[in-house]
Amino acid sequence: MTSKSRKLAAFWGLAWVLPIAFILAIQLLAGLEAAPRYVVSPMQIAKTIWELAVSGELLKDALASLQRSLSGFAIGAVIGVGLGLACSVIRPLQSFFDPLVSMVYPVPKVALLPVVITWLGFGDASKIAIISLAVFFPTFINSIYGSRGVNPRWIWSALNMGASRFQLFWKVIVPSSLPHVFNGLRSGLALSYVVLFAAEMVGAKNGLGNMIMKADESMRFDLMYAAILTIGLLGFVSDRTLLALRRRLLAGKFPGEEHHA
Repeated sequence: MTSKSRKLAAFWGLAWVLPIAFILAIQLLAGLEAAPRYVVSPMQIAKTIWELAVSGELLKDALASLQRSLSGFAIGAVIGVGLGLACSVIRPLQSFFDPLVSMVYPVPKVALLPVVITWLGFGDASKIAIISLAVFFPTFINSIYGSRGVNPRWIWSALNMGASRFQLFWKVIVPSSLPHVFNGLRSGLALSYVVLFAAEMVGAKNGLGNMIMKADESMRFDLMYAAILTIGLLGFVSDRTLLALRRRLLAGKFPGEEHHA
């Protein structure tokens, strides 16, 4: 084993020490009679997850949440990236959206949920809409800054070679903006799961957020933690999938992208 391999193995070993120590501490604490009800042993949580998985309830709620989250992410990302990149070549569009985004971006999107529900009702449409709104802002901002950061020499070279505005956009601005675009997509993807929980707290008949609310009402902390861990797992898998797509698209085009994490 090389020195680099030994250092990498030691790093990953240390990275697992704290989580394992935390799980063991919780397991021991949960065994004490004086432990609060919200301290649930990891073994009990694992048992609850298994029972939910076998019954099919976990899969049903996870798929409902995944559908809402990814639908909202897709809509918000397409609009955010599209408008952000378009602002690089359509200056009036940038002048219109810049102050509007600066004003609305700091507002917690969950605070707008009652308004969206008034417009669209308690169904999936309002939940997908509020997730889309949350995803729009990081994708728009990262896309517009990515397009602004394109090397001017590349633009001048393309124009000197007779590139049209359309060719300049698709062959220079869009490819050069991709690292920033993916940063925005990753932030937006994480936000889609954050907002998902709040959206499913109101009027949802299924989903992991609804499961957490029902667990809270019945004081089933094992059920609550099982739903929370499932949301975390869905977010992790989605994030790794997006990173794999980024590496595939950008490897060899930008220095260091093949090692990006």
